[in-house]
Amino acid sequence: MVSVQTVANRFLELASDHDMQLTPMKLLKLVYLAHGWMLGTHRVPLIRNRIEAWMYGPVVPELYEQIRHYKRNPVTTTLQAPTETLSPQMREVINRVFDTYKGMSGPELSTLTHLPNTPWEQIYNSQGAWAPIPDWMIERYYVDKIEKSKKNKC
Repeated sequence: MVSVQTVANRFLELASDHDMQLTPMKLLKLVYLAHGWMLGTHRVPLIRNRIEAWMYGPVVPELYEQIRHYKRNPVTTTLQAPTETLSPQMREVINRVFDTYKGMSGPELSTLTHLPNTPWEQIYNSQGAWAPIPDWMIERYYVDKIEKSKKNKC
């Protein structure tokens, strides 16, 4: 596991490499999606930070606090992060998530995280805003998505 800032900085680097910019909402959702896909594909968490169910979807409060001053504007600087290295598996998942979702806006990604039976929807509707979304629930959701995808390819 690494810090949310390390993962966010990798997304900011990828966006810069593609002459793109990321708003806080888009960055928050990309980090969540990467965490989910890491849990689903490798059964280990990507980030060590707490994820909560907020009105506009899953949010890592620690990341939100660092980037909220950008409001709807692009995040223009890298975040202060501990010195740590992303494993090849982590880099692969982050790169794949970026490639898959880079064309979607923050609000579109938020809508994606609000679909029925998502971890956010289950927690938000049962426990309300700011409740933690447990990793086991995120993992189960993404493992199920992978299994359904494999069945559809057969």
